[in-house]
Amino acid sequence: MQRRAEQARRRRLSLLIFGGFGVAAVAILAVVLVVATSESTSPGGTTAAPPTTSSPPTESAESTTATAPQTGSIPPLPAFKPSADLGANCQYPASPQPAAKEVKPPRTGKVPTDPAQVSASMVTNQGRIGLMLANNESPCTVNSFASLMGQRYFDNTKCHRLTTSPDLGVLQCGDPKGDGTGGPGYQFANEYPTDQYPPNDPKAQQPVLYPRGTLAMANAGPGTNGSQFFMVYKDSQLPPQYTVFGTIQPDGLATLDKIAKAGVAGGGEDGAPASEVTITSLLLD
Repeated sequence: MQRRAEQARRRRLSLLIFGGFGVAAVAILAVVLVVATSESTSPGGTTAAPPTTSSPPTESAESTTATAPQTGSIPPLPAFKPSADLGANCQYPASPQPAAKEVKPPRTGKVPTDPAQVSASMVTNQGRIGLMLANNESPCTVNSFASLMGQRYFDNTKCHRLTTSPDLGVLQCGDPKGDGTGGPGYQFANEYPTDQYPPNDPKAQQPVLYPRGTLAMANAGPGTNGSQFFMVYKDSQLPPQYTVFGTIQPDGLATLDKIAKAGVAGGGEDGAPASEVTITSLLLD
């Protein structure tokens, strides 16, 4: 259990988005370090192990062909149980940092949870990545993502971070600045799976399995979701503090596998992809 908790702490740190949140991110990091001796978008973009939107990852070098982690003792994501107020009051307050690319915030208040699934297509220089957004599970997140897509926020942006460690395999995108510090100028609360745990439940800080094909938000801590997101190309272990808002279609997984196979620029297991990844367009179908 102690080893698992330590892994969770490292993973949370790697998903932090440090640069985009300045002093706030530093404060969060300080707290995490104290507990350990902590979205950035590193998924680690938001995040140092997995995606978060802030600090770049600093994990030790390892090949993308590293042996997969033993996941038998890691619990799966919790079953989704909708709350009575799901999607009833989505709020997007201003973030400490201005928008990396001019964009209007999404509509606030009640948002629809129907249709349950919404498809989107990401076109990159490495191939197409089809997405299916879980509007019935994380509607506030999907509402924001759809708004950003409609404003062409993601067009011509780079996916700045690839992780290939044994227990974390993600590609992080969504920052127009391309360095893990950028966001849309607003932030919003976590949804599934964080909302499946009671407040202060210690299990919410323990690693769970984010399966291959998961689409999730990077962040710099609770309530700091913005535009950075990560795509899981192999089963990964993270605390349930990164909002899952969809899945990746088979064509997208094939594209991600190709990107991951090329590895991280300069070697190592966390950093910019060796094969540059640029999102040409990302739009609802």
